[in-house]
Amino acid sequence: MDQLCLDIIKKWLIKHPEASLCATKFKEAALFQDYHGMPEFRRAVAKFMGKVRGDRVNFDPERIVMSGGATGAHEMVAFCLADPGEAFLVPTPYYPGFDRDLKWRTGVELVAVNCESCSNFKITRDALEAAYAKAEEANLRVKGLLLTNPSNPLGTILDRETLKDIVSFINDKNIHLIDDEIYAATVFMDPDFVSISEIIEEDDVECNRHLIHIVYSLSKDMGFPGFRVGIVYSYNDAVLSCARKMSSFGLVSSQTQHLIASMLSDDDFVDNFITESRELLFKRHNYFTWSLSQVGIGSLKSNAGLFIWMDLRKLLKEKTFEAEMELWRVIINDVKLNVSPGSSFHCDEPGWFRVCFANMDDGTMEVALLRIRTFVLKNTEAMGKLCRRRSLKLSLSRRMDDLMSPGIMSPHSPLPQSPLVRART
Repeated sequence: MDQLCLDIIKKWLIKHPEASLCATKFKEAALFQDYHGMPEFRRAVAKFMGKVRGDRVNFDPERIVMSGGATGAHEMVAFCLADPGEAFLVPTPYYPGFDRDLKWRTGVELVAVNCESCSNFKITRDALEAAYAKAEEANLRVKGLLLTNPSNPLGTILDRETLKDIVSFINDKNIHLIDDEIYAATVFMDPDFVSISEIIEEDDVECNRHLIHIVYSLSKDMGFPGFRVGIVYSYNDAVLSCARKMSSFGLVSSQTQHLIASMLSDDDFVDNFITESRELLFKRHNYFTWSLSQVGIGSLKSNAGLFIWMDLRKLLKEKTFEAEMELWRVIINDVKLNVSPGSSFHCDEPGWFRVCFANMDDGTMEVALLRIRTFVLKNTEAMGKLCRRRSLKLSLSRRMDDLMSPGIMSPHSPLPQSPLVRART
């Protein structure tokens, strides 16, 4: 949750008490629920989605289906698109909640698209093809590809060319594309976020729009996880019809819809919120990554999200996932920091950790950074001593080998005739 921006929300709420139905239309809200969502709510959310994407694309309120958070939205789409035993491709590393949201009740399988650190975890056509072939070998019918853009946990965005390659891939395979864009408003520096909705509008892109579906939420972009506002936006009429029927199992309350509609209809507030939110995230991200760099901790270059993909590979005792989990337990239990190991995100290389930087106030952040710095410095010192001991041991061993090696000794050396040497042999 983006706690950095809660003060902006609080100020607006204080100025607009009428946004609460408890003070105005309580009876109407308590006795009636529009299963398609209040028209003003859908209009406001559609407008906000466009605003977050720089008004480069428009969204039709009639194509918005509400759900109880992005969790419910993902499950809803999975139910609409796939039968039990069918599969979705998911680039790694990916949000571990997908293993729950998309699989538990739907019976759908997830097949990893392995992306590597050597290419900054870029999604490539080769990786997509390899994952598709792997699914076919396992007799899994692939129904779609699930993206998270901006990425959780990487904090990166997909560039325009990558998105075009992805659209080409799903068209060639005739599979669906589900694009999770719940972090769209968290892009805090260049390059700008590019939505899949923009790509399919471009003249040089051939795309069957019936294959395109967007999952959105206000949990991250506005810091409202408790409001459970999830959105499915589909270009497929059959999916919309099915999703609307299913939405009654996870509706957004009338009170919440009214509040969100009032807030997002305030253009001045929305413009100010987007600007201030990005500034706060930019400052916090820069300070956090700079502080880590002072003790030699690197991270994947990122420009979005509420977290960084921290590189602790050099602190592993060995390059294994067992060593990663051992390090994680030390950080959790001894250092008292809540970080997530890369293996929980299905990363195929040990040593990466996700750490959130926007879910705390300044004081808590300083405590967290102090603990990280202290831990790393202690480990660096300990590893330095270990390396020096190993180096000294190796050096002494080599010197003894040199002394004892007849191949490099002078034939006139007295050492072979020494009583001490003879006694040792």
